[in-house]
Amino acid sequence: MMMSCQAWPEPVVRVQALAESGLSSIPSRYVKPHSQRPTSTNTNSNPNPNPAFVAHPQVSCTEADHRDVHMNIPVIDLQHLYSGEDSALQEETLRRVAEACQDWGFFQVVNHGISHELMRKVRELWREFFDQPYEVKEEYANSPDTYEGYGSRLGVNKGAILDWSDYFFLHYMPPSLRNQDKWPTLPFSLREVISDYGEEVVKLGGRMLELMSRNLGLKEDYLMNAFGGENEIGGCLRVNFYPKCPQPDLTLGLSAHSDPGGMTILLPDDFVSGLQVRKGNDWITVKPVPNAFIINIGDQIQVMSNAIYKSVEHRVIVNSNKDRVSLAFFYNPKSDLLIEPAKELVTKERPPLYQPMTYDEYRLYIRMNGPCGKAQVESLTSPR
Repeated sequence: MMMSCQAWPEPVVRVQALAESGLSSIPSRYVKPHSQRPTSTNTNSNPNPNPAFVAHPQVSCTEADHRDVHMNIPVIDLQHLYSGEDSALQEETLRRVAEACQDWGFFQVVNHGISHELMRKVRELWREFFDQPYEVKEEYANSPDTYEGYGSRLGVNKGAILDWSDYFFLHYMPPSLRNQDKWPTLPFSLREVISDYGEEVVKLGGRMLELMSRNLGLKEDYLMNAFGGENEIGGCLRVNFYPKCPQPDLTLGLSAHSDPGGMTILLPDDFVSGLQVRKGNDWITVKPVPNAFIINIGDQIQVMSNAIYKSVEHRVIVNSNKDRVSLAFFYNPKSDLLIEPAKELVTKERPPLYQPMTYDEYRLYIRMNGPCGKAQVESLTSPR
């Protein structure tokens, strides 16, 4: 039986309310240790003016300091994969996906088949949700037993240093966990759009699992079946709201972590960047491409691929001038299935690197402790 915690250890403070109060310095609960602050590590900053920064004056100087004009995560055009017209272009796309999964663990996709209008609408409606009065949002206040609803912290350790963000978390898959009564009724069309958006993102996730399976030399449906099949996969949406912050150098919107699930499909903010990805010893600020999704490998695919593909640490910096909204769809294995390396990827030279564990057992760690780098997946390593 899975342990859970029924209540937050301290009264919950909404970060948006703090930001709107006009404070000039952030409470100590949000001040990160020096080693975790955005300016404490090399972020491949460039002293020369950055064209991307000039083109988007909404971006704060703090964020501009973290940008690197020469580096971004790979951007992959998926249009040739399903056209059936040019096999050479299909193979090239597959190769680029494989390289991105191995070298970065993160990539952006364009021509992915999801309506740009739907992407714009879902982001706009969620922004409207967060702009509503607090008494409306508090009707959906969450608790740490499921995290579903309106929240402002991850982890239940009393006295923990918190992240500068609020969020709304909901279950979408499997359908048996989908409870529209827990979805916001306002704005009026939000429930319908959540349903439409979830359906399309689930389809995209299935297509990405097929590509990854093929690139790993597995049957095309291997990862989907290992996740429990298309009707039993786990799918959750977390809508992140990162309020503007008077001291962005001292805190983070989301602390460094790798995603505990299978794969994440992120719809980033249209105007303000904030996601940073670890590359070696550097933090690279992702520059979102218009109408693209950002996809990243989670810990469960690292385990299933026997570390051929690796989840990568990432974090979110905040902005002194602008709020940000992003939508992270977590595409996860069925919660009670044992997750272990694919037998086809285990050899005498490359033995299984991880011990089997269910996703239910695995995700309890982050739900109790909050984001903790890659400590969790590394703790699974099999004794040699």
